[in-house]
Amino acid sequence: MIFQDKLILAIDFDGTVVEDAYPKIGKPKTFAFETLKRLQKDGHRLILWTYRSGKPLEEAVAFCKVNGIDFYAVNSSFPEENYDESKSRKINADIFIDDRNIGGFIGWGEIYQLLSDPEFDPNKIEKKKGFFASLFNK
Repeated sequence: MIFQDKLILAIDFDGTVVEDAYPKIGKPKTFAFETLKRLQKDGHRLILWTYRSGKPLEEAVAFCKVNGIDFYAVNSSFPEENYDESKSRKINADIFIDDRNIGGFIGWGEIYQLLSDPEFDPNKIEKKKGFFASLFNK
């Protein structure tokens, strides 16, 4: 079955869109903004999902805007959602793109190739049931 729906992508900022220089803004990662623009053009919804808040968050959003990316939402599942600091920051997304994934950041070129593959189906990604599951299932 070919997966044809558009995805909601939660994207980290520091270490993913830009080199990690928190609280400053690092240099853009290779192909980050080009890939994000292409993903938006392809119809995917991009959510900025970051540890940043307050002024550092405003600076990150402005930096992305200057580089041609206006996110669908920031640290929330949808634009109208108000973040309540007493609640979890967990958001609704199909895929989370973050430099702290197990195995590290694969790179924006590889991310675009994966997401633009017409056979790609995020519902068919094998999900691990914990860190030790892979150790004992060999």
